[in-house]
Amino acid sequence: MRRQQGERTDLTSVPVGQKLERKTSRELLAENSPDSNTQIQRYVRLTNLIPEILYKVDEGEIGMRPAVEISYLNKWEQKALNDAMEFHVCTPSHAQMIRIREAKESGDLSQDLIEQIMAEEKPNQRDKVLLPYKRTMNLIPEEYRGEKMLDYIMEALEYYGQLQQRHRSRKGEAR
Repeated sequence: MRRQQGERTDLTSVPVGQKLERKTSRELLAENSPDSNTQIQRYVRLTNLIPEILYKVDEGEIGMRPAVEISYLNKWEQKALNDAMEFHVCTPSHAQMIRIREAKESGDLSQDLIEQIMAEEKPNQRDKVLLPYKRTMNLIPEEYRGEKMLDYIMEALEYYGQLQQRHRSRKGEAR
């Protein structure tokens, strides 16, 4: 390999102090932290996220592994992804982010592809019903909150279903 004029050959990606100690700053930090070297590396990657996505990570809406994959996207790509998440009211799975990142690396990533991937229904998002917390809590008696809350809601829905069935039956009889 031919060297370019003025190219320095004494530089490496590892600072001199690390060469002497044979440990990276992440490794040293991991020794004095409950987090592993790999986890610390993931936290550092998160500094490359746009604020809107970092907020979703902080709120627990996006998992660590998908967030790390997102951090490899440029700001425009992250903005397109965030727009798709907002539109489809979802967050990316790790598998979806790997596909998006692979498309980026192959030069095939577009806003349309991001939209297409984010529009996919994920197994963990099927059959979910989200209820507004305040409205729901105002209707559920105190003694049914916690683990009993789902049973209470299901009983109420079954009862309402039976009322609807009776109402339909009466309409049919009246004709």
